[in-house]
Amino acid sequence: MSIKLGVPSKGRLMEKTFDWFGARGVRLTRTGSEREYSGAVDGVEGVDLVLLSAGEIPRELAAGRIHLGVTGTDLIREKLVQWDQKVEPLAELGFGQADLIVAVPACWTDVNTLDDLDAAAAAFRERHGFRMRIATKYHRLIREYLRRGGVADYQLVDSQGATEGTVKNLTAEAVADITSTGETLRANHLKVLEEEPVLRSQATLFRSRAPRLNEADRLALRTLSAKLHV
Repeated sequence: MSIKLGVPSKGRLMEKTFDWFGARGVRLTRTGSEREYSGAVDGVEGVDLVLLSAGEIPRELAAGRIHLGVTGTDLIREKLVQWDQKVEPLAELGFGQADLIVAVPACWTDVNTLDDLDAAAAAFRERHGFRMRIATKYHRLIREYLRRGGVADYQLVDSQGATEGTVKNLTAEAVADITSTGETLRANHLKVLEEEPVLRSQATLFRSRAPRLNEADRLALRTLSAKLHV
């Protein structure tokens, strides 16, 4: 057995994760082709690299199939019920920062807060006969956020991509999505509510609470933790 480290399998998240580990004396490399999801770890004995999509890593951590994993706070909180009982955050990596926000059409000049959104939702249902639609892939987080904010008359519609375009395409009246600069929202004539974000997210190293470790695994984990200063 060995300690399994799950890292995003492509793009800037993978590259920056490799850089973060490399700066701490742990070299991560992809082995084989772009289509192969395996890699190597140099600098610590007894640690294997597993390349996964960022969205798979929360589930693999919760199941104990990987011991450590790098993914966004947003994905952990959205995908895992009682997430803090299943994983432990070890280190924020300082990249992949983005806010999960709620945005409405910029032309809704009198809708700027959650209270305004609640009033607009009630008026929308009275006028149209159905609930205002909010497009998102973050159902758990958004439902809880709107419940705490007292917004009731809405429905969530699933959107796994190009969420900002759903208002223009008339498949939703508002959106809840992750954003780093807000440029795409503004390009689609949307504005962010003047509230604290639902969640401030960034790439984070998490440890699974699930697997039982033998002495060799505990030693490998301690050695890796010491190198990473986590």
